[in-house]
Formats: sequence, C-alpha cells, structure tokens
Amino acid sequence: MSRARAVWQRVPAPVVDILLVAVAAMDVLLNMWEHTGLGVALAAVGCAALVFRRRFPIGVFLLTLPIALMQDVAVAVLVALFTLAARSRNRRVLAACVALTAVAGSIPSPLADIDRTMTLVFFVYGLATAAAPVLFGQLLQAHRDLALRLVEIEEAREHERALHAQAVLARERAQLAREMHDVVSHQVSLIAVRAGALQVATKDADAEEAARTIRSLSVTTLDELRTMVTLLRASGGHATELTPQPTLADLHRLVESSGTHAELSGELPPAVSTPAQRALYRTVQEALTNVRKHAPGARARVELWQDRDDVGVTVTNTPPNRPSLSLPGSQQGLVGLRERAEILHGTLDASPTPEGGYRVRLRIPLGAD
Repeated sequence: MSRARAVWQRVPAPVVDILLVAVAAMDVLLNMWEHTGLGVALAAVGCAALVFRRRFPIGVFLLTLPIALMQDVAVAVLVALFTLAARSRNRRVLAACVALTAVAGSIPSPLADIDRTMTLVFFVYGLATAAAPVLFGQLLQAHRDLALRLVEIEEAREHERALHAQAVLARERAQLAREMHDVVSHQVSLIAVRAGALQVATKDADAEEAARTIRSLSVTTLDELRTMVTLLRASGGHATELTPQPTLADLHRLVESSGTHAELSGELPPAVSTPAQRALYRTVQEALTNVRKHAPGARARVELWQDRDDVGVTVTNTPPNRPSLSLPGSQQGLVGLRERAEILHGTLDASPTPEGGYRVRLRIPLGAD
C-alpha cells in the first residue's frame, strides 16, 4: 500500500487532474446519454471544473452538484467531495455538502413513479455514498497532519541531541582548558623565568641572545595559550572576546622573534582579505618553527609574492649546520596548513630543496575569504 501511494504521489498533479476529468466524462457519457442537451452541458461543465478542484474546492463541488440530480452515483461529485474534505477543516460545511449531495441524488424525476419509501431509501443510499469520500478525505488530512507532527517531533529530538552534544563538548572543553592552564602554562612560565635568569647571568653574547629569544617566545606562547583557554571555555553558543588575530603587519615582528636567521622580502597588495592574511601568517610561523626545531643554525628566507590573481609566501631554509635536537611534535603542522589552504581554495607545497634545505610554498587566490 505504501509503495503504491509513493508511486501515485510521484505522478504530476496536472496529469492526475486530466485523468479524473476523463474518468468523470466517461461516467457522464455512459449514464446520461438519454438526457437533454442542457443536462449534458451542465455535466460537462462540472467535469471540466475538476481541473480547478485544488484551488476552489467549494466552487467546484457546487458546479458538480447538478450531475447528482441526473444520476445516482456521479464520479465528478465524489471527487469534488473528496478534495473538499482533504482541504477543509470545517465539519459543518462538510456535513452540509454531504446532505446536499444526498438530497440531490434522492430527488425523484418528475416522470418517475417513486413513492416516499423509495425516496427515503435513495436518500440514505446517497448519504452513505457521499459520506465515503468525505471520510476518506478526512483520513488523508489526518494522515498528513500526523506526518507533519512526526517530522516536528524528529526535528525537536534532533535539536535536543545537538544540545546534549554541545553540553558534552562544553564539559570536555572546560576540562581540557583546566589541564592546559594547570600543566602547559606552568611549564612555559618556568621556561620564561629560567630564560630570563639565564639572560641576566650569562656573559656570552650568543647565549644571552638565545635566552632573550626563548623568553620572548615563551611570553608569546603564554598569550596564545590564554586565548586558546578562553576559546575552550566557551560553551559553543556564546560570543567570546578574541585577541586581535595576526595579519601581514605582524610578519616583521614574527620573523625577528623567530629565533632563526631569517629575512623577509616582498610586499602584498592591501586587497588581501583577513582570512588570507591569517593563512599567510600561520604558514610563515609554522615554517620558521620547523626551521628552528629541525634545522639548527640554518638561514631562512621569507618571500611574499603576487602572481596575477594569486598571492602567496615562500619560506626556504638552508641545510642545518649542526645536529638537531629530538623534540616532541604532533606531525600535524603541515597537515593543518594544507587544510587551511584548501578552505581558501589554495594549495600548499612542502618539499626538500636540491641543496639539502626545505621549502614551504603557499598559494591562495587574492580574493579568498
């Protein structure tokens, strides 16, 4: 039954209306071939009116009612009653239409010799016949309302599940924020304090410069960590005050405080969007961090460039001049940069150079946002 209903629902409405008009017209031709021209004309008007049954259900019913005067069971009248019942919630109007149909079908012809008993029988028969499509139309309307209610209930449940997931995520964020604040910030603070002490106590110029860089990077890391903790403590639906995000104007300070021998060259037009500027900044930041971790003593060159409708940055470093230390890493830095580039419809290439160094190249559209 459900499969047949699904197939019927896929049939276009105009095709259904044309089929109903054809069936009603065939019913009129088979049962009214002995009637006068006026009767046939009224029946034809009633059949043709079925095309507009969805927009004017009451009007179409009134136009088909004369057919009930001329034959016992009229397809056009039953279709009009069904359409009216499927679209109307006024029970009094539906009861009146059923009664009118029964009365019209039970009125005896002036030429017929029918007593009152048979007239009553015809009335009851017409009443039952007219009530059937009305009850079926009301059933269809109730089924449609129930389906809509089920959809609303499912949407409410889905919304409730989403709220529950957000609440769980908020608790996990709060727990992670506490752990980051208690563990990571404490250790980074100790690094900054020790670096400051070393900067004051050492007599070696290189060691003093290294200690100054370590202390500066530690302070910057603490600032970014506080921003991340603030974001993690957010519940997901509330606005959170963010610290100013880095832009291209901050690249000079980033290169100078990177702890590597790096130089910045090139310029980009002011039309570069804010998301693109952040992507360029994070790419340079990650590339210089990798140079500091994996290529000690190497020199790096940061080049900003524009190629027609694309802008980008290339970070190239020379081979290291001393062994690198074994430092922990998530191995996800370049993966995150590639994902950021793809979001902006750009590309990120990272590969070794023939000289033994490494090159990271980001290309994104100028108007990427």
